Amino acid sequence: MRLTTRTVSAVVMLFLMSVLGTAGFTAIAHAASSSVVISQVYGGGGNSGATYTNDFIELHNRGSAPVSLSGWSVQYASSAGTSWSTTPLSGTIAAGAYLLVQEAAGTGGTTALPTPEVIGTIAMSATAGKVALVNSTTALSGACPSGGSLVDL
Repeated sequence: MRLTTRTVSAVVMLFLMSVLGTAGFTAIAHAASSSVVISQVYGGGGNSGATYTNDFIELHNRGSAPVSLSGWSVQYASSAGTSWSTTPLSGTIAAGAYLLVQEAAGTGGTTALPTPEVIGTIAMSATAGKVALVNSTTALSGACPSGGSLVDL
């Protein structure tokens, strides 16, 4: 049996989680086929003690060509949730570029975000949740969605 880097990484992660528990670990899903991926997620923005005043999602175009995000969305659900909130995307993300999606603000935090390309109103948890990049604006359903419109989770 040939072990791939992804297989070895998954085995190591499972071992560490069994020894250390799951606190502090974030599961990472790999993008299906798009060059656009979720590169960063920050929940709890604006909470007491938070660094940033807003939640945010950052996207990255790993490809060598620009990608239109017209008709796409970022979506969020609580860690055990089955209802998804959506923020529609627009515009184009250049090859190698990043795109900042600002989400809900709280009353705390010390640092404002740079000017975002997209503004939404989703309030994301500081401790656990699910964020998806979807090539439609139709809300996902279920605790662990799958299908052709799911780009990255």
